[in-house]
Amino acid sequence: MISHEKLLELLPHAFGETNLALPGKIVGKVREWYPLTDGKRLIVTTDRLSAFDRILATVPYKGQVLNQLSAWWFEQTRDIIPNHIISIPDPNAAVVTEVEPLLVEVVVRGYISGVTTTALWYRYNLGEREIYGYNFPNGLKKNQALPEPIITPTTKGGATGHDERLTCAEVVSQGILDTDTWEQVQAAALAIFKRGQELAQRSGLVLVDTKYEFGRAPDGRILLIDEVHTPDSSRFWKADTYQAHLAAGQEPENFDKEFVRIAYADQGYRGDGQIPPMPAELWAAASERYITIYEMLTGQEFVPGAYPVNERLLENLKKARISD
Repeated sequence: MISHEKLLELLPHAFGETNLALPGKIVGKVREWYPLTDGKRLIVTTDRLSAFDRILATVPYKGQVLNQLSAWWFEQTRDIIPNHIISIPDPNAAVVTEVEPLLVEVVVRGYISGVTTTALWYRYNLGEREIYGYNFPNGLKKNQALPEPIITPTTKGGATGHDERLTCAEVVSQGILDTDTWEQVQAAALAIFKRGQELAQRSGLVLVDTKYEFGRAPDGRILLIDEVHTPDSSRFWKADTYQAHLAAGQEPENFDKEFVRIAYADQGYRGDGQIPPMPAELWAAASERYITIYEMLTGQEFVPGAYPVNERLLENLKKARISD
């Protein structure tokens, strides 16, 4: 593990944005995309950390963890559904197949949990018993496992700019996807989630919920895209203390980026107004957590890429004949 002191030293040098001399750059919250030739795209994952729909900080090695952990998960699930990965030319970059993204985020939930307005427990605790088109009985406890994982889809962006809740039936009835495509996506999502829960459990973690994105390739195939089972797209709890905490009515020990959200919430910040400053220790701890999750899930030692990232990235892209 990289020392805490080293991570503190690297905070000012975390990878905030690319400066590649490639046309067509598109900037997302965490990733930056560049169109390539022959139906390919370059995706570069930065160290930016977002929550509450805001960029809060840059965290050393976060981008490398997301890129390499997703690549690992893509490999673990390729027997279930093909994915968009073509190559990994740099620890922070992936060359992928250009696809038409499906306009639905596929959220899979294995537990009744959460405090956001789209979360199952939030709706259930308000007294709702039909949520996302599913009927829930009385008497459920917060954070308990569902009888089986369920899919709670959302729009991507929606009219308000935020994800809007959907039922599975509405994905088809609103014309977002045709029946055959949606059935294929649902089957794949549940199978990927089951694989994820199994591998997470072996690593001492509980995969609580996650989101998947899919796209249609030029040849018509449906591909798994974006990221898979990372601390950004998924929630994890520590498996060895989960049952005891549940029995005691305590919150499970989270093991993702949730502790960053909690730190801001404790300061009264939930996305509105000026972002309050946070101590460097929080961001070093976030880096440590991302690296630890990578090592726990993959069973591999994390090998940090050289900083500054842009110089290394450019050199690796030249070697791969992606950039001149």
